Amino acid sequence: MVSAEGEPFVHPALFYRDRSEYVAATTSFVRDGLAAGEPVAVAVPAGRLALLREELGEAGGAVHFVDMEEAGRNPGRIIPRVLRAFADAHPQEHVRIIGEPVWSGRSAAEYPACAQHEALINHAFAGRRVTIVCPYDASELDARALADAYATHPVVIRDGRPVPSPLFAPDKVVALYNRPLVPPDRPPDRFGFDGETLPQARHFVTERARALGLDGARLDDLALAVAELTTNSVVHGGGSGTVEVWAEEGHVVWEVTDRGFLGDPLAGRRPPPVDRPGGRGLLLVHCLSDLVRTHTHPGGTTTRCYVRR
Repeated sequence: MVSAEGEPFVHPALFYRDRSEYVAATTSFVRDGLAAGEPVAVAVPAGRLALLREELGEAGGAVHFVDMEEAGRNPGRIIPRVLRAFADAHPQEHVRIIGEPVWSGRSAAEYPACAQHEALINHAFAGRRVTIVCPYDASELDARALADAYATHPVVIRDGRPVPSPLFAPDKVVALYNRPLVPPDRPPDRFGFDGETLPQARHFVTERARALGLDGARLDDLALAVAELTTNSVVHGGGSGTVEVWAEEGHVVWEVTDRGFLGDPLAGRRPPPVDRPGGRGLLLVHCLSDLVRTHTHPGGTTTRCYVRR
Protein backbone atom coordinates (compact mmCIF):
# COMPACT_ATOMS: atom_id res chain seq x y z
CA MET A 1 0.00 0.00 0.00
CA VAL A 2 1.01 3.60 -0.58
CA SER A 3 0.48 6.45 1.90
CA ALA A 4 1.53 10.04 2.27
CA GLU A 5 5.07 10.41 3.56
CA GLY A 6 5.12 9.93 7.32
CA GLU A 7 1.36 9.23 7.48
CA PRO A 8 0.44 5.92 9.14
CA PHE A 9 -3.15 6.11 7.92
CA VAL A 10 -3.68 4.46 4.53
CA HIS A 11 -6.92 5.01 2.59
CA PRO A 12 -6.99 3.51 -0.90
CA ALA A 13 -9.92 3.23 -3.29
CA LEU A 14 -10.04 -0.24 -4.83
CA PHE A 15 -11.52 -0.20 -8.35
CA TYR A 16 -12.87 -3.58 -9.45
CA ARG A 17 -14.82 -4.66 -12.52
CA ASP A 18 -16.20 -8.11 -11.73
CA ARG A 19 -16.78 -10.63 -8.98
CA SER A 20 -13.47 -12.46 -9.38
CA GLU A 21 -11.42 -9.25 -9.20
CA TYR A 22 -13.37 -8.14 -6.14
CA VAL A 23 -12.93 -11.44 -4.31
CA ALA A 24 -9.25 -11.76 -5.14
CA ALA A 25 -8.31 -8.26 -3.99
CA THR A 26 -10.40 -8.14 -0.83
CA THR A 27 -9.64 -11.63 0.45
CA SER A 28 -5.92 -11.11 -0.17
CA PHE A 29 -6.09 -7.95 1.94
CA VAL A 30 -7.95 -9.82 4.70
CA ARG A 31 -5.63 -12.85 4.69
CA ASP A 32 -2.53 -10.66 4.81
CA GLY A 33 -3.93 -8.90 7.85
CA LEU A 34 -4.81 -12.13 9.63
CA ALA A 35 -1.37 -13.56 8.88
CA ALA A 36 0.19 -10.48 10.49
CA GLY A 37 -2.02 -10.88 13.57
CA GLU A 38 -3.90 -7.65 12.83
CA PRO A 39 -7.58 -7.03 13.66
CA VAL A 40 -9.64 -7.10 10.45
CA ALA A 41 -13.17 -5.84 9.77
CA VAL A 42 -15.21 -6.13 6.58
CA ALA A 43 -18.14 -3.71 6.14
CA VAL A 44 -19.73 -4.19 2.72
CA PRO A 45 -23.26 -4.63 1.28
CA ALA A 46 -25.03 -7.83 2.27
CA GLY A 47 -24.60 -9.73 -1.01
CA ARG A 48 -20.87 -9.14 -1.13
CA LEU A 49 -20.61 -9.87 2.60
CA ALA A 50 -22.00 -13.36 2.02
CA LEU A 51 -19.61 -13.81 -0.90
CA LEU A 52 -16.55 -12.98 1.21
CA ARG A 53 -17.72 -15.12 4.14
CA GLU A 54 -17.98 -18.10 1.81
CA GLU A 55 -14.61 -17.44 0.16
CA LEU A 56 -12.76 -16.98 3.46
CA GLY A 57 -14.26 -20.10 5.02
CA GLU A 58 -12.83 -20.91 8.45
CA ALA A 59 -10.45 -17.94 8.27
CA GLY A 60 -13.50 -15.70 8.35
CA GLY A 61 -14.10 -16.66 11.95
CA ALA A 62 -11.43 -14.14 12.97
CA VAL A 63 -12.98 -11.34 10.90
CA HIS A 64 -15.52 -8.80 12.16
CA PHE A 65 -18.26 -8.68 9.49
CA VAL A 66 -20.70 -5.76 9.18
CA ASP A 67 -23.65 -5.39 6.80
CA MET A 68 -23.02 -1.92 5.39
CA GLU A 69 -26.54 -1.70 3.95
CA GLU A 70 -27.85 -1.70 7.51
CA ALA A 71 -25.07 -0.18 9.64
CA GLY A 72 -24.15 2.35 6.94
CA ARG A 73 -27.62 3.16 5.66
CA ASN A 74 -26.94 6.68 6.87
CA PRO A 75 -23.38 7.44 5.66
CA GLY A 76 -23.05 9.93 8.52
CA ARG A 77 -22.91 7.15 11.10
CA ILE A 78 -20.27 4.99 9.37
CA ILE A 79 -17.29 6.78 10.92
CA PRO A 80 -18.48 6.67 14.56
CA ARG A 81 -20.51 3.44 14.56
CA VAL A 82 -18.53 1.23 12.15
CA LEU A 83 -14.98 2.45 11.52
CA ARG A 84 -14.13 4.23 14.77
CA ALA A 85 -15.97 1.62 16.83
CA PHE A 86 -13.70 -1.12 15.45
CA ALA A 87 -10.46 0.89 15.40
CA ASP A 88 -11.00 2.26 18.91
CA ALA A 89 -11.47 -1.28 20.22
CA HIS A 90 -7.87 -2.00 19.15
CA PRO A 91 -5.99 1.21 20.05
CA GLN A 92 -2.52 -0.37 20.26
CA GLU A 93 -2.65 -2.37 17.01
CA HIS A 94 -2.57 -1.67 13.31
CA VAL A 95 -6.13 -2.21 12.11
CA ARG A 96 -7.35 -3.25 8.66
CA ILE A 97 -10.87 -2.43 7.44
CA ILE A 98 -12.68 -2.93 4.16
CA GLY A 99 -15.44 -0.34 3.98
CA GLU A 100 -17.75 -0.10 0.93
CA PRO A 101 -20.14 2.85 1.43
CA VAL A 102 -20.86 3.54 -2.26
CA TRP A 103 -22.80 1.08 -4.42
CA SER A 104 -25.10 1.35 -7.42
CA GLY A 105 -28.26 1.04 -5.28
CA ARG A 106 -27.59 4.27 -3.39
CA SER A 107 -30.26 6.93 -3.97
CA ALA A 108 -29.63 10.41 -5.37
CA ALA A 109 -30.29 11.83 -1.90
CA GLU A 110 -27.80 9.44 -0.25
CA TYR A 111 -24.89 9.81 -2.65
CA PRO A 112 -23.68 13.32 -1.64
CA ALA A 113 -23.53 12.16 1.99
CA CYS A 114 -21.49 9.12 0.85
CA ALA A 115 -18.97 11.31 -1.00
CA GLN A 116 -18.60 13.65 1.98
CA HIS A 117 -18.16 10.62 4.26
CA GLU A 118 -15.32 9.30 2.10
CA ALA A 119 -13.64 12.70 2.18
CA LEU A 120 -13.98 13.08 5.95
CA ILE A 121 -12.41 9.69 6.67
CA ASN A 122 -9.08 11.31 5.85
CA HIS A 123 -9.46 13.79 8.71
CA ALA A 124 -11.09 11.37 11.13
CA PHE A 125 -8.17 8.91 10.98
CA ALA A 126 -5.18 11.14 10.27
CA GLY A 127 -2.18 9.95 12.26
CA ARG A 128 -3.70 6.60 13.20
CA ARG A 129 -2.33 3.15 12.40
CA VAL A 130 -5.34 2.16 10.32
CA THR A 131 -5.77 1.01 6.72
CA ILE A 132 -9.26 1.41 5.22
CA VAL A 133 -9.74 0.01 1.72
CA CYS A 134 -12.87 1.27 -0.06
CA PRO A 135 -14.03 -0.88 -3.01
CA TYR A 136 -15.67 0.81 -6.03
CA ASP A 137 -17.49 -1.16 -8.73
CA ALA A 138 -16.09 0.45 -11.88
CA SER A 139 -18.52 -1.53 -14.07
CA GLU A 140 -21.70 -0.19 -12.40
CA LEU A 141 -20.96 3.16 -10.74
CA ASP A 142 -21.27 6.31 -12.81
CA ALA A 143 -18.44 8.62 -13.84
CA ARG A 144 -19.18 11.08 -11.04
CA ALA A 145 -18.73 8.45 -8.32
CA LEU A 146 -15.45 7.24 -9.81
CA ALA A 147 -14.14 10.79 -10.20
CA ASP A 148 -15.06 11.55 -6.59
CA ALA A 149 -13.19 8.41 -5.50
CA TYR A 150 -9.99 9.89 -6.97
CA ALA A 151 -10.64 13.11 -5.04
CA THR A 152 -11.43 11.45 -1.70
CA HIS A 153 -8.67 8.81 -1.66
CA PRO A 154 -4.94 9.56 -1.65
CA VAL A 155 -4.30 6.17 -3.28
CA VAL A 156 -6.19 4.35 -6.06
CA ILE A 157 -5.76 0.65 -6.85
CA ARG A 158 -6.50 -0.34 -10.46
CA ASP A 159 -5.51 -3.66 -12.02
CA GLY A 160 -3.87 -4.59 -8.73
CA ARG A 161 -1.51 -1.59 -8.75
CA PRO A 162 -1.72 1.08 -6.01
CA VAL A 163 -0.73 4.54 -7.21
CA PRO A 164 -1.05 8.00 -5.63
CA SER A 165 -4.13 9.86 -6.85
CA PRO A 166 -3.20 13.07 -8.69
CA LEU A 167 -6.69 14.46 -7.98
CA PHE A 168 -6.75 13.96 -4.20
CA ALA A 169 -8.62 16.94 -2.71
CA PRO A 170 -11.05 15.76 0.00
CA ASP A 171 -11.93 19.23 1.34
CA LYS A 172 -13.12 20.25 -2.13
CA VAL A 173 -15.52 17.30 -2.13
CA VAL A 174 -16.91 18.29 1.28
CA ALA A 175 -17.47 21.82 -0.02
CA LEU A 176 -18.86 20.63 -3.37
CA TYR A 177 -21.73 18.74 -1.74
CA ASN A 178 -22.42 21.42 0.86
CA ARG A 179 -25.11 22.87 -1.36
CA PRO A 180 -28.69 24.07 -0.79
CA LEU A 181 -31.05 21.13 -0.34
CA VAL A 182 -33.75 20.56 -2.96
CA PRO A 183 -37.11 21.64 -1.50
CA PRO A 184 -39.99 19.14 -1.36
CA ASP A 185 -42.51 19.00 -4.19
CA ARG A 186 -45.28 20.37 -1.99
CA PRO A 187 -45.16 22.98 0.78
CA PRO A 188 -44.41 21.09 4.02
CA ASP A 189 -45.97 21.58 7.45
CA ARG A 190 -43.90 24.17 9.30
CA PHE A 191 -43.42 25.27 12.92
CA GLY A 192 -41.27 28.08 14.32
CA PHE A 193 -39.74 27.48 17.74
CA ASP A 194 -37.55 29.05 20.40
CA GLY A 195 -36.44 28.11 23.89
CA GLU A 196 -39.96 28.41 25.27
CA THR A 197 -41.60 26.22 22.64
CA LEU A 198 -39.22 23.26 22.32
CA PRO A 199 -41.80 20.76 23.67
CA GLN A 200 -44.37 22.01 21.18
CA ALA A 201 -41.87 21.63 18.33
CA ARG A 202 -41.22 18.01 19.27
CA HIS A 203 -44.95 17.33 19.57
CA PHE A 204 -45.58 19.01 16.20
CA VAL A 205 -43.08 16.80 14.39
CA THR A 206 -44.08 13.53 16.07
CA GLU A 207 -47.80 14.08 15.45
CA ARG A 208 -47.19 14.90 11.77
CA ALA A 209 -44.91 11.87 11.47
CA ARG A 210 -47.55 9.64 13.07
CA ALA A 211 -50.11 10.91 10.57
CA LEU A 212 -47.66 10.08 7.76
CA GLY A 213 -47.42 6.46 8.88
CA LEU A 214 -44.52 6.36 11.33
CA ASP A 215 -45.10 4.45 14.56
CA GLY A 216 -43.49 2.30 17.24
CA ALA A 217 -39.77 2.48 17.95
CA ARG A 218 -39.06 4.55 14.85
CA LEU A 219 -41.44 7.24 16.08
CA ASP A 220 -39.64 7.22 19.42
CA ASP A 221 -36.29 7.56 17.62
CA LEU A 222 -37.60 10.51 15.64
CA ALA A 223 -38.91 12.24 18.79
CA LEU A 224 -35.50 11.93 20.45
CA ALA A 225 -33.66 13.20 17.37
CA VAL A 226 -36.03 16.17 17.06
CA ALA A 227 -35.47 17.06 20.71
CA GLU A 228 -31.69 16.98 20.22
CA LEU A 229 -31.61 18.99 17.01
CA THR A 230 -34.10 21.68 18.04
CA THR A 231 -32.32 22.11 21.38
CA ASN A 232 -29.07 22.46 19.48
CA SER A 233 -30.66 25.29 17.47
CA VAL A 234 -31.65 27.14 20.62
CA VAL A 235 -28.25 26.67 22.30
CA HIS A 236 -25.93 27.05 19.31
CA GLY A 237 -28.05 28.26 16.39
CA GLY A 238 -29.15 31.72 17.40
CA GLY A 239 -31.83 30.84 19.97
CA SER A 240 -34.61 29.84 17.57
CA GLY A 241 -35.38 27.99 14.37
CA THR A 242 -38.00 26.42 12.16
CA VAL A 243 -38.86 22.76 11.65
CA GLU A 244 -40.67 21.31 8.63
CA VAL A 245 -42.12 17.84 8.02
CA TRP A 246 -43.22 15.96 4.90
CA ALA A 247 -43.34 12.50 3.27
CA GLU A 248 -40.93 11.48 0.51
CA GLU A 249 -40.43 8.10 -1.20
CA GLY A 250 -41.17 5.86 1.76
CA HIS A 251 -39.65 8.18 4.35
CA VAL A 252 -40.82 10.77 6.82
CA VAL A 253 -38.53 13.74 6.27
CA TRP A 254 -38.03 16.58 8.71
CA GLU A 255 -35.57 19.43 8.69
CA VAL A 256 -34.47 22.16 11.05
CA THR A 257 -33.20 25.55 9.91
CA ASP A 258 -31.53 28.05 12.23
CA ARG A 259 -29.00 30.90 12.17
CA GLY A 260 -26.02 28.84 13.32
CA PHE A 261 -22.96 27.89 11.26
CA LEU A 262 -21.59 24.34 11.43
CA GLY A 263 -17.89 25.03 11.02
CA ASP A 264 -16.69 21.50 11.81
CA PRO A 265 -17.69 19.05 9.04
CA LEU A 266 -16.93 16.14 11.40
CA ALA A 267 -19.50 17.34 13.94
CA GLY A 268 -21.83 14.43 14.64
CA ARG A 269 -19.35 11.95 13.18
CA ARG A 270 -16.56 12.20 15.76
CA PRO A 271 -17.39 10.54 19.09
CA PRO A 272 -16.52 12.91 21.95
CA PRO A 273 -14.20 11.70 24.72
CA VAL A 274 -16.02 9.49 27.22
CA ASP A 275 -15.16 11.88 30.07
CA ARG A 276 -16.56 14.93 28.28
CA PRO A 277 -20.16 15.87 29.14
CA GLY A 278 -22.36 16.85 26.21
CA GLY A 279 -21.33 17.06 22.59
CA ARG A 280 -23.39 14.05 21.57
CA GLY A 281 -26.52 15.68 20.14
CA LEU A 282 -25.59 15.58 16.44
CA LEU A 283 -24.02 12.15 16.89
CA LEU A 284 -27.32 10.88 18.25
CA VAL A 285 -29.24 12.46 15.36
CA HIS A 286 -27.00 10.61 12.88
CA CYS A 287 -27.38 7.32 14.74
CA LEU A 288 -31.19 7.55 14.88
CA SER A 289 -31.76 8.66 11.28
CA ASP A 290 -31.63 6.71 8.02
CA LEU A 291 -30.05 9.69 6.26
CA VAL A 292 -28.89 13.15 7.32
CA ARG A 293 -28.11 15.92 4.84
CA THR A 294 -26.75 19.32 5.85
CA HIS A 295 -26.27 22.66 4.16
CA THR A 296 -24.37 25.19 6.23
CA HIS A 297 -23.08 28.70 5.52
CA PRO A 298 -22.30 31.78 7.62
CA GLY A 299 -25.95 32.87 7.47
CA GLY A 300 -27.46 29.65 8.79
CA THR A 301 -27.71 25.86 8.70
CA THR A 302 -30.35 23.44 7.45
CA THR A 303 -30.25 19.83 8.66
CA ARG A 304 -32.56 17.38 6.91
CA CYS A 305 -33.28 13.94 8.41
CA TYR A 306 -34.92 10.94 6.79
CA VAL A 307 -36.64 8.15 8.74
CA ARG A 308 -37.86 5.13 6.82
CA ARG A 309 -41.56 4.33 7.29
